[in-house]
Amino acid sequence: MPQSPSILLNQTAPEFSLPDTEGDLVSLQDLRGNKVVLVFLRHFA
Repeated sequence: MPQSPSILLNQTAPEFSLPDTEGDLVSLQDLRGNKVVLVFLRHFA
């Protein structure tokens, strides 16, 4: 998998979509105008 570029604090993130807890896609564009904090966690089984 290619490495993604780093994004710094207060830097605009590239457009992307992810499923919410109900399985509906939410894009960054849907949240435009709001403060957004992204947290990505890895789970090891």
